[in-house]
Amino acid sequence: MLLRFPLSVSEAQECLAEEAVPIGGATLVWATWQRDGFPQRAMSLRDLPEANVIGRESLGGAVVLNRVDERVPDVLRLAAATIGTGAVRRTATVGGNIVGSALRCLLPAALVLDARARVLEADGIHETDLAEVTAKRPLLLSLHWRAPLASAYRKLPGEAGGPPPLVVAAALHADADGRNRLRVAVRDGYDVLSGSAACAADTDAEQVLRALRRQHLGDLPDEAWPTITDQVCDLLGHG
Repeated sequence: MLLRFPLSVSEAQECLAEEAVPIGGATLVWATWQRDGFPQRAMSLRDLPEANVIGRESLGGAVVLNRVDERVPDVLRLAAATIGTGAVRRTATVGGNIVGSALRCLLPAALVLDARARVLEADGIHETDLAEVTAKRPLLLSLHWRAPLASAYRKLPGEAGGPPPLVVAAALHADADGRNRLRVAVRDGYDVLSGSAACAADTDAEQVLRALRRQHLGDLPDEAWPTITDQVCDLLGHG
């Protein structure tokens, strides 16, 4: 297998044109390759600057999970810290988790940030939404969002060998009209459901929770709602 490490977007495009397979941290594909055979060409974005940004409003797809720190909103930092073991977090990447993983522990966090994705295709860089990223699985360069007022994340305990544990993420954003908007996303099994509610200074938690229940979140199991309620109450205090 020929493994390339492009240093520029144009070099990465050349790799795509040569049908090189993106490997990220290889935590998800290594066992499959050992069983089914290795590709002729592969590439890693670990040396590509555009895929390694870390900041208040951006996170690169090639960033390994243990580098996701206080520079990003709490919801992303806390999400990354709960994924796998320390050994996994030292090799697994943001892009691999969102694009390649069935669990997608970072996806609820990215959804409540209302993040947009920059993806690399053979004809250049394009910006798209997370729905297209999860459906088409393109090469993720980076995520970008507008910094929230506050955010929260919790992964509930799960049973060993059982279904994926519930994940609850929330973020409070300042809207242009002077009001705020609270976004909530929940991973229930392998599905991720999300909703949002506008909230003014005098909006109480019950109003927001009722608005969320009227959306897709109304289908969530009962055990998700105590955590959603706690996060809504906490974040409204930052409005």
